[in-house]
Amino acid sequence: MILFPAILEWWKPGQFMFSWTTLFVAAGFAVLGEVLEFVLGAAGSRQAGGSKRAAALAIVGSIIGGIAGIALPVPIVGTLIGACLGAFGGSLIGDLWAGRPLFQSVEAGRGAAIGRFWGSVAKLAVGAVIVVILTLAAFF
Repeated sequence: MILFPAILEWWKPGQFMFSWTTLFVAAGFAVLGEVLEFVLGAAGSRQAGGSKRAAALAIVGSIIGGIAGIALPVPIVGTLIGACLGAFGGSLIGDLWAGRPLFQSVEAGRGAAIGRFWGSVAKLAVGAVIVVILTLAAFF
């Protein structure tokens, strides 16, 4: 979303309504969205009683699951499903590796999956804010 307006502004400075300040603000929001997406997955695991190892592996699992989710035959949300399952699996493995009981590990994995889902929702909301910022900058 930000790369194309930045290329336009670089290519034809002043012809389009995108100022560099607007583009940097939009880029800041994009970074915020990425951070929220990954941190909320780990926070969900920790809030459900997971270990630090489980939180770290929830992040790794969500990345791997998101990539693997591309192959799911569910259009549009396959990546989200894969990321949530990956966060669950990563957190579960992390807690079992830390020596925690299975039931507690499953609860932490559930928390990681829920956190990852809400992280994706937060990233979607931040993306909507970026669209509004760039649309307003383009027309006003």
